[in-house]
Amino acid sequence: MELKKQGDFGLMTQSLANWQGRKEWFFNREHTDTYEQWYEGRYKRAEVWQKKVMAQLLAKDPEVKELLEFGCGTARFTRWWHEIGIEATGADLSPFMLGQAVHLFKGGLANADSHYMPFKDNSFDTVAFITTFEYYRDPVQVIREAARVARRGIAFGMMNRNSPKVLRRRVQQLFGKNPFYVTATFYTPNLLIQKINEALKGRNYSLEWTCTGLPKWFPVQQWSVPVGDFFGLYVKFND
Repeated sequence: MELKKQGDFGLMTQSLANWQGRKEWFFNREHTDTYEQWYEGRYKRAEVWQKKVMAQLLAKDPEVKELLEFGCGTARFTRWWHEIGIEATGADLSPFMLGQAVHLFKGGLANADSHYMPFKDNSFDTVAFITTFEYYRDPVQVIREAARVARRGIAFGMMNRNSPKVLRRRVQQLFGKNPFYVTATFYTPNLLIQKINEALKGRNYSLEWTCTGLPKWFPVQQWSVPVGDFFGLYVKFND
């Protein structure tokens, strides 16, 4: 569906371009309108392995039946969860991302900020963040909100700091290219666990993580070494 451009649309998008006091690529339609194409192109193989990793982690907790995915974007992962037996709801701050998601996803969608989730306590079995947690200014606050809303645990799908691609992205940014990671904070499994421990102090929980995003020629594509372009981590509440 092609949207008719309004006379004041440019003014509206300019005001939306800033979040947390900085410009973000997901408030720029030049980038959000081509988001799905990016996944269908050279990123397709990476997506397959990311889904394998997340499916394995969540399979360890068979009681997870309902999931809230924050930072759902165009609902790329949100519409996949049902394939592994999980009903999903999506939430995102970007109206441009959600404007596409509503045409691609039949489930519930919310326009909301992850720092202040508009859901009651224990509303879902799990809250998931897939390559979005890297953009949060106050990650501890976001984890605490997720722990409030989730009954059983929190799932993270993360761009790994221990990857050659991180250096490449930063070099590209120096030359004014690749705007997608300018405001991103990259984590390793250990750095993320530090944030989790700070946010969930006093709670009883267990952690499991695994890495993927390794070169195609590499002899393995998933391992328990904290190196690779992507890692999945699941926090299971035991209290």
